[in-house]
Amino acid sequence: MSTNTLAEPRTRGLQDRLWEAVTGRDEHAAARLVLDAVDEGTDPEAVLLDVIAPVQARVGTEWAANRLSVAQEHAASAIAERVIAALAHHPQARDTPRLGRVTVACVDQEWHALPARLLAEVLTLRGWQVDFLGAQVPTPHLIGHLHSFGADAVALSSSIPTRLPTAHAAITACQAVGVPVLVGGAAFGPDGRYARLLGADAWAPDARAAAVRLADGIPAPVPAAGRQQIDDLPHLGDQEYTLVVRGRPGLVREVMAQLEDRFPAAASYTEQQREHTAQDIAHIVEYLGVALYTDDDDLFTGFMGWTAAILEARRVPAASLMPVLDVLGTELKDFPRTTRLLAGARSVLEAGRPQPRSTG
Repeated sequence: MSTNTLAEPRTRGLQDRLWEAVTGRDEHAAARLVLDAVDEGTDPEAVLLDVIAPVQARVGTEWAANRLSVAQEHAASAIAERVIAALAHHPQARDTPRLGRVTVACVDQEWHALPARLLAEVLTLRGWQVDFLGAQVPTPHLIGHLHSFGADAVALSSSIPTRLPTAHAAITACQAVGVPVLVGGAAFGPDGRYARLLGADAWAPDARAAAVRLADGIPAPVPAAGRQQIDDLPHLGDQEYTLVVRGRPGLVREVMAQLEDRFPAAASYTEQQREHTAQDIAHIVEYLGVALYTDDDDLFTGFMGWTAAILEARRVPAASLMPVLDVLGTELKDFPRTTRLLAGARSVLEAGRPQPRSTG
């Protein structure tokens, strides 16, 4: 089993050259760099995890700091995807499957497929037969695939915490047909707390750890008759999550209607700025919903701190978030858990303690 990593100076050199290629939109240079490294004896897994993955993480960091535009981030990510595809066809990156079969997929509505793709390639290198289903796989389609082709395990990826309710449904459905589920990605928390909360059979912080966990074997779950998602999360019985999620369009409209009175600078917003503001408010309500789903205050306060930092990087005052919380607090004043979450977020913003939390 390969556990090779690159020597530090060579790693940094390859990372720097790949960074120049992807940010320079030079796909051919990026692919040539990666393939030449393998030709010169570098382990393909090390190229995937010690070169490509860190460069892509840097792309996300630079976007968050407003040093890369959305278009630049998308272009760099697309090049990374194609470079991985090129590497997958290199003779040294292929092996005869000698282990079991693993289905790798992103949960429904999860578009960030690169971490799952990296895992699929690492597992292929280590001798697994891998069915990589790609981004945003609806749970019924995933289960249909398992019925048709079978699997020793499913590896589910999600980068954005707001996909956790969907991930929960997928985990429950896979286990209901007797297939164990390993989960990974930023959505599940740096310590895997949400993987445990949602009843996943295993969690791994990265592709190497996931490969080791699968090789060690994950026992097949015993299907529980009639098991539902609420069985894992009894706090959902108060219906706050359902009501907030269903009311999101109306909440966004109400915040927008009151924003100018509470934050006068909004009166001078252009139409595009108003559209972006409405999108930001919708994301806030979405994160409020998933924090209610998990009953985890840190998930919402962390997102609000991250959002404040992003706004400041884009020269939008973080104070513009306070009126949003105030309106939501008024509209949702009869919901005790929601009130607690909003109060916690206010405290974070008032203290000026933005929490750099990954949202994918």
